[in-house]
Amino acid sequence: MNSEAANSESDMDYSDDEDGEISYNDYYNMGYCNGEDCDIEQVDLRKTDPEYFAYECLSVEEVERLFNESVETLSNSLQITPSLAKILLHTHEWAIPTIINEYRIDTSRLLVTSKIKPPIQPEPGPSLGVRVSCPVCTVPHFPDKFFSLACGHPFCCQCWVMHFEVQISQGVSTGIACMAQDCEVLATEDFVLTLLTKPQLREKFQQFTFRDYVKSHPQLRICPGLNCQVVLCSKDPQAKRAICSFCKTTFCFKCGMDYHAPTDCSTIKKWLNKCADDSETANYISAHTKDCPQCQICIEKNGGCNHMQCYNCKHDFCWMCLSDWKSHGSEYYECSRYKENPNIANESIHAQAREALKKYLHYYERWENHSKSLKLEEQTLEKIKSRINNKVMTACGTWIDWQYLMDAANLLAKCRYTLQYTYPYAYYMEPGPRKELFEYQQAQLEAEIENLSWKIERAESTDRGDLENQIDIAEKRRTTLLKDFLEV
Repeated sequence: MNSEAANSESDMDYSDDEDGEISYNDYYNMGYCNGEDCDIEQVDLRKTDPEYFAYECLSVEEVERLFNESVETLSNSLQITPSLAKILLHTHEWAIPTIINEYRIDTSRLLVTSKIKPPIQPEPGPSLGVRVSCPVCTVPHFPDKFFSLACGHPFCCQCWVMHFEVQISQGVSTGIACMAQDCEVLATEDFVLTLLTKPQLREKFQQFTFRDYVKSHPQLRICPGLNCQVVLCSKDPQAKRAICSFCKTTFCFKCGMDYHAPTDCSTIKKWLNKCADDSETANYISAHTKDCPQCQICIEKNGGCNHMQCYNCKHDFCWMCLSDWKSHGSEYYECSRYKENPNIANESIHAQAREALKKYLHYYERWENHSKSLKLEEQTLEKIKSRINNKVMTACGTWIDWQYLMDAANLLAKCRYTLQYTYPYAYYMEPGPRKELFEYQQAQLEAEIENLSWKIERAESTDRGDLENQIDIAEKRRTTLLKDFLEV
C-alpha cells in the first residue's frame, strides 16, 4: 500500500464512485505515476509540483510494527517495561533521542512530567492483616485486594474496573488517570488490561490507544475517510495534499481537514469558524438568481462558468460583479480584489463595523460562488462522459480520442478548487505589495479558469487545440500562484 503521491488511474476508467457522486479526489489523480507502472520518463515532481510531498499509506498491522519497534528500542535503551516506554513515547511525540537524553539528565523529573510517577513519594500502605475501606465504594477489603499505580493510591478491583469502563465509554484510553483527587498519574496499558476482563472493552481500549498513539506521532495521520483504517506516514510532514490509496479521500496531511492550499491550516480553521458564525448574515447572497443588468430579467445560474449570457437579450456579463463581459477581461483584478477604505480608521465604530461586514461578504460571496460552481461543473463532467460514451458507441472515435475533454474538465475542477481557497488567504492578508501581487495572480488565474469553463461548456464548437492550450495556460497560472504563496 505504498504511495509517494496520488495513485494514477487507468485512462479507460471513468466510472463514478459507489454512491454515484463525483469526487474531487479524481481531479488530483492526474499526471502521476508510480514505480514500474510508469512507461514515460519520470519528472522530478519536487521541482515542478508545489503541492508534492512524499508519503506512504500503511495498514494497521504495519503501523503496529512501527510502534513496537520504537517501544522495543526505548525499552532496551532505558531498561524499562514496554508499558512505561509507551507512555514516554506518547507524551514526547515518539522522539526517542529526546527521551533518552532527558532520562539520562534527570530521570525523576522526566517520569514526573510524563505523569508516570507523582511529584511526592507515596506513603507506605496498611499492613497485610488489616481490613481497609476502599475510598470510592467504602467496602472494607484486605490490602491484597487493592491495586494502585506508582502514586500508591489504593482502590479495590471493582472500582478500578468501573472507572475504566466509564473512561473507555467516553473514548478515553491513554488519558486514564488515578481516581484520587488531584492525582494525575496515568494508568499504564498493562495495568488496565490486567484488571479489564470483558473482551469488548479490552478491544475498544486497544483501538482507542492505537488511535491516540497515531495522533501523537508527528509523522502519522489517520485517514479521515469514512470507516477507513489506513494511516498515512511521511518522514517530512507538511501542510500539503495527501490522498488515501484505499478510499481516495483527499485531505491536508498536517491538520487532517479538507485540502486548502494556498491557505494555511490555522487560517482556514479561522475562516471556517467565521463562516459558521456569520452564516445567517450571508444567507441573502446564497440565492442562485440575479437580474440581467441590461434587460432586468431574472436569470438562474445553471453552470459553473461566471461568464453569463442572458437568454432574453443575449447580453454577456460577469455573474459576480454584473459588469459587461467585453470589458471584463481586463478588469478581473478589480472584480476579485476588495478595495479597502484608506480612511476607515478615522470613521465611527458603526462605519467600521459596516466596512468589516462589507469586506467579509465580498470574500465570502466569491468563496461560496466557486464552491457552487464546482458542484455545477460536476454535472458538466457527467454530461461530457455521456457524450463521449455516445460517440464511442456510434464509432465516432475511441475514449483516447476524446480524452482531452476529460482532461479539461478535471483540470478545471482542480484549478477552481485552488481558486476557491485563495479567498480566505486574501481575506486575512495584510495590505501591501505582497497582497497586491497575490491579488494580481489570483485575478489572472480566475480569468483563465472562466475562459476554460466557457470553452468546456461549449466543447462541441471549441477547437481541440484551443482547448488544450487553455488547459496548459490555466494550470501554469495555478502552479505559479502556489509556488509563490503556498506556505508549509
